[in-house]
Formats: sequence, C-alpha cells, structure tokens
Amino acid sequence: MKRVASLLVLALLLNSCDDGNLTLETIDFSTATTQKCTTNNNIIYKLKEKESLLLDIPASTFLNEPSLVDTPVILDINTTNRVVYRFYDGTVASPTICESIPPATPIVTDQWTATAGKIQIFTTAVKTTNATDNSTKITGYNHNIVFKNITFAKSSGTQVYETFAFGDYVTSATSLPFGFDKTLEQCPTSKQIYDNNSSEALTLDIDPTLIVNSATPLNTPRTALISATVNKLTYRLFSGLLTSSYFCTTTVPTTPAISEEWIAVAGVSNVSGIIEVTTTSFANGFKHTIVLKNVTMKKGNNDFKLGDNYIYGELLTAN
Repeated sequence: MKRVASLLVLALLLNSCDDGNLTLETIDFSTATTQKCTTNNNIIYKLKEKESLLLDIPASTFLNEPSLVDTPVILDINTTNRVVYRFYDGTVASPTICESIPPATPIVTDQWTATAGKIQIFTTAVKTTNATDNSTKITGYNHNIVFKNITFAKSSGTQVYETFAFGDYVTSATSLPFGFDKTLEQCPTSKQIYDNNSSEALTLDIDPTLIVNSATPLNTPRTALISATVNKLTYRLFSGLLTSSYFCTTTVPTTPAISEEWIAVAGVSNVSGIIEVTTTSFANGFKHTIVLKNVTMKKGNNDFKLGDNYIYGELLTAN
C-alpha cells in the first residue's frame, strides 16, 4: 500500500513540473557561422539545417571601437532589439531570411520569440601583424554577442536561459591609407614637421634641437621620446581635399574636416616611442632622416603599431 502511495505522489510531482516552463530545451548554433543580410535590413543570423536564430538590432550598435574591460554594450530585448528562433519543414538557406519576398519553401513550423532579457556585445579589434617589421593593421572588429536572462515565448509556454551565447559577428574596417611620399616639410615658426597627401597628414611637433645643421656621427643619431606635448606625433584622415595651405597657420583650419585622429602613445626610454634623427650634409644644405621606433598610435580604445623602424621621411634644410 505504501509503495502504491509513493508511486502516486511521484506521478503527481512529475505532472506538476511539465508546465512548459521548467523543461530546458537546448539551442545549439555553436558551429554555425554568423551571417548578415546584404539587403537594407539589420538582420544577422545563424542557420542549422531546419532551424534559424535571428537577431535584428540597429547596425549602429556595432561600433568600430573596442570595448573597455568588463564594459560591453548592453541592450534590452524588446520590439526594437528582437531575437527570434524558428523551425522549418525543410532545409533553410539565406534567401528565406533576407529576401523581401521569401521562397515558398521551407515553411516556418514553429517560432520562439524573445520577450525579455539583455543583449551583451563585447567588441575587440581584429589585427594582422607584419612579420617583417612587426607593424599591425586593424582589419575588422569582432563583436561577441551573449544573451543574458533571455525569455522565449513558445507554443508550450516559456523558456528562460540565464546565459545564452549567440556567438561572434565580425565587421570589416577600412584600412588607413598611409600613402605618404616621405618628403617632409617644416613650418618656419612653429617648427612642426609634416607629410601629407590629398586626404591625410602625419605631423610631428618636434623639439627644434633635434633638427640641427650639423652632421651626426656615424651610428649616433639624435634621439628623443614622443610625448603629449613636445615631440607629439599625430595622424589625421580628412573627409575633404587637403592642401599645403592647411599647415603652418596660427589656428587649425576647420576645413577640410577631420574624420579620424590618432595620437602616438608617450614613449618609454629604450623601449618604445623613440624618435631618431640622422643628419648628413647634402648639396648646399643638410638632409635629416627621421625614423620612428616602436611607435603605437591610439584613438579612443583603438591602437595600432607603426613597426620596429618606421621611416617617417627626409627633411632638407639649407645652410
């Protein structure tokens, strides 16, 4: 009799748990590649045979700026930031997700719609390193997406995940041109040195004592460290046509507009951020060759390296 009663109690307990809320169903897209629609919508998605996982958030959310440690972008899941999990009666492909008039098949057989939770996006820069000179280049940005306390509304109730990883989404970066001819000019009053073309400039607010009309001994260049004031190195990219009239003015012109500005990190003695100037006699004057060693350029949380020995260029001065 006791055994029968125990079985009845167990049956009641099992019955009470089967309410659609406590049965955890696994969603696994860990091996699927993140894709983006090429049309004018903001959907990024993952596909797996007869399933799709869709994320629809503003494209402006994905910033080309690395996140600070433990400081991801956080969005509320709502009607603007949508997460949808779909099931189909056949193999699903990109046209089903992205085309304004999707194919007739496969047909959606079930859909889970996220109704609450947070979307966390942590961004890091994707860089390539030149093995010859150890310079780096930013080629893109990796956005790691995780859902926190996400609640799905489904036909049999709700499904809640405390942590659910969507995965990585990579956006491309536009390479900085750095198309300089390395023929340097110097402002007569400020003594600022610059190299420029029609869209970019690399300026050095150099200590005037580094540019002296006297040849340097062999293998003994004049040296100094980059800082935020003296020997400040700045790279600027412009959105309009840049000419030589932009430089050597009392105040910085407002046109063309600056679209990007990168400033060199302060140097460390015998380690990084080092300026070397080698001077030789040249015709009726002197040639000053400027080399930048182990310099890192920084903008916000972004940075890249110019390399072990970046030849800034040559400056000619008269006797």
